[in-house]
Amino acid sequence: MAGGPRGRLRRATGAWLPRAGKLDAGEVVLRQRRVFILPTRAGLGFALLLMVLLIGSINYALGLGFGLTFLALSCALVDMVATYRNLAHLALQQGRAAPVFAGQEAQFELLVFNRTRLARYAIRADFAEVAEPRHVADILPGTHAVLTLSVPSLQRGWLAPARIKLSTRFPLGLFNAWSYWRPAMRVLVYPRPEDGAPPLPLGGGSGSSLRASGHDDFAGVRNYQAGDSPRQLAWRQIARLDPSIGGALVSKHFEGGGGDELVLDFDAIPATLDLELRLSRMTRWVLEAEGRALPYAFRLGALRFDAALGAAHQAACLRALALYGTGGGSEDAA
Repeated sequence: MAGGPRGRLRRATGAWLPRAGKLDAGEVVLRQRRVFILPTRAGLGFALLLMVLLIGSINYALGLGFGLTFLALSCALVDMVATYRNLAHLALQQGRAAPVFAGQEAQFELLVFNRTRLARYAIRADFAEVAEPRHVADILPGTHAVLTLSVPSLQRGWLAPARIKLSTRFPLGLFNAWSYWRPAMRVLVYPRPEDGAPPLPLGGGSGSSLRASGHDDFAGVRNYQAGDSPRQLAWRQIARLDPSIGGALVSKHFEGGGGDELVLDFDAIPATLDLELRLSRMTRWVLEAEGRALPYAFRLGALRFDAALGAAHQAACLRALALYGTGGGSEDAA
């Protein structure tokens, strides 16, 4: 019942406990309400030992026993405060998250800043479901640590990380302090390139068409345009240009001849094939065309990209393939 003890406890703690499903945008500072602390197994065993010492000291009226018991208790209390301070007031920021292909490890960068004058030791970080954290860092005052957390990518589309857990047991290991963080970041997972895909159909076969575009006869140089291949840059002319007087990149220009423009068309691939296989084949052809410096146009449903080359063109095509049919962005052509 909402009005029972559990409901009252939920309302009482909800005012200061962070919600588990809430995404943390921007920088997050681990203040008091975000840091939790409990005894470890070693701490519970140490507490049992203190109880035995206290009972023995009472039964036998041992003054030194009382002194030893309260000294050990004081050490435990100091350790509790030190463990909490070792984690509290660290600042967390999300780092880079580069796109990957399905089946690869998606990597999320976690930036941990220590802007205090207290050195932090043995800060452990990993996803909350991992039993034993795989990343440990020492962070000196005024510095930061970069932790890279990885998770397998099983399918294309957007991949958001699970909750991240930061913890520490420094210095004595009697207490475990921890905090949760769920950064508002995600990785784009491209379709996995097809293994053993048919060769790039340069002859106008399934999945492509060819049009005259002229890439055989050298006709001079022109200003660099976005999408030009690095192989197309006129390095000798660039070396003669002085950047101080407005020099810029120039590319070799070709015209005439029997060059061809490659058009990768998703609809030209047999529809009897599985959707994911068709997307994987398109992914393989995009990578192969880039590797061979063949300018290619791209067709995916209603999406049309003119013939080009370069990292930006490749990224746009792979992004469209990754989000096709998922509703994950404007590139979704379903």
